[in-house]
Amino acid sequence: MPSSKPVASLVLATYNSAHTLPAALDSLLTQSLPIQLIVVDDGSTDNSLDLLTNYSDKIMLLKQDHQGPAIARNLGAEYASSDILLFVDADMEFGPDYVRDLITPIKKGDAIGTYTTLEQVANWDNPLARCWNIEEGWEDQSRFPKNPPKWGTDYRAILRSEFEGVGGFDNIGYTDTWSLFHKLGKRPLATHALCYHHNPDSYKKIYYQAKWAAKRPYKLGLFGALYAVLRSTLPISIMVGMFRSITRLNPQYLAFKIIYDYGRVFGILEMLISGKLSK
Repeated sequence: MPSSKPVASLVLATYNSAHTLPAALDSLLTQSLPIQLIVVDDGSTDNSLDLLTNYSDKIMLLKQDHQGPAIARNLGAEYASSDILLFVDADMEFGPDYVRDLITPIKKGDAIGTYTTLEQVANWDNPLARCWNIEEGWEDQSRFPKNPPKWGTDYRAILRSEFEGVGGFDNIGYTDTWSLFHKLGKRPLATHALCYHHNPDSYKKIYYQAKWAAKRPYKLGLFGALYAVLRSTLPISIMVGMFRSITRLNPQYLAFKIIYDYGRVFGILEMLISGKLSK
């Protein structure tokens, strides 16, 4: 741990992310400002824990049974020593001034929390990773659409007092990070803190990420969830996949769309039948 007082406490929740963890940790441990780095392993079954032992003198490591990122992040926040919390993912990499650029508006009193619009795709050279951008409607090489809003929905940094005042994240599935702005009634301010985020880049990763992303609250409740299932049926997947493959000049998008929608259907059904909200 750095000897000087940390300017922020970072919570990184990880689940079976051994392939991306080293880059994430190394880029966090070389930030331009001192930080407290709290890693919460959410019941990983790969070699994440073995890998994390190599960082035992630089991080605070917490463990829990697999319950999902919201509960893991809330656990990490309980051990924070700083007045500012940051929440990051295990499949991200960070510019050296990432923390500085996120917390500056908070320290100036301009906002209670921030997010970044300078979130780039780490694996843009992979054709399937580029398909994820097509599906989400994001700009090329970015994890945001063109002209993202000044005030967002997904807090990356927030005053600990505000976070604790609303009881942290709600365990509502993929959109758990949005629960803060719903409860606070305030949105995070946009910054240009540079980071890189991996898109799913294999059919297996696409399936599981789509399955996870489908586990969320839906407008109109059960009706909305079932409507989402209907929109993801094979005939519609093929039609949309073929159209976008042609218009976006990406022939792999058709197969991507079929696998993506297949994952969405199973994610929604698993959520409705078993109530499971984690990956």
